[in-house]
Amino acid sequence: MTKSEIRKIAASTDHTLLSVTSTEEDIIRLADDAIKYQTASVCIPPAFVSAAARYINGRILVGTVVGFPNGYSDPTVKAFEAERAAAMGADEIDMVINVGLIKSGRYDMQLDEIKCVRRAVPDKTLKVIIECCLLTDEEKIEMCRVVSESGADYIKTSTGFSKGGATISDAKLLLECCAPHVKVKAAGGIRTLEDAAWYIALGVSRIGSSAVVKCIKQLECEEAENG
Repeated sequence: MTKSEIRKIAASTDHTLLSVTSTEEDIIRLADDAIKYQTASVCIPPAFVSAAARYINGRILVGTVVGFPNGYSDPTVKAFEAERAAAMGADEIDMVINVGLIKSGRYDMQLDEIKCVRRAVPDKTLKVIIECCLLTDEEKIEMCRVVSESGADYIKTSTGFSKGGATISDAKLLLECCAPHVKVKAAGGIRTLEDAAWYIALGVSRIGSSAVVKCIKQLECEEAENG
């Protein structure tokens, strides 16, 4: 893999740390790596957005999560979370849908929820996590329609905290079924540069991964050892 290909992967990656044991020091180290390798953003817990935004100071984008990871909080709570995160310095919001609404066939309510969050952060990038591993293909297709109508910027495959993550088949389905203005983010289980490259080649615009930067650093170490 060439250096230009690696740079492209990094530039498409939301460098992610959402572990419940994450510390502020962990987040700062994450930010340092993201800045060094020029990833698209960092994606971090809401509690650390303010500190990270101050530290990063505009050098890369700061992303965070809303309704994470289960998505079943009230829409007004999600909207408040998003608004508060934006006020603290978040540039991008990754919100989780209420899967129970989808299983109940209440796509109208899910559309209203996404619109509620969109109104709360009209000038921020909004990504909608539909948790593909919990949905049927028919439900995924319907969610492509909902997200396309909602005003959101991205549809995202997974939280990475459920029973499965991104798959090539899901990425293809989302790319085929969403309106052209909706971008696709693949996240969950993307562990290698080769995996990330596959998704980008398909047309996925963003990768959510905690492993991509680690892989790049490992390559650098191997190159240094080999002279």
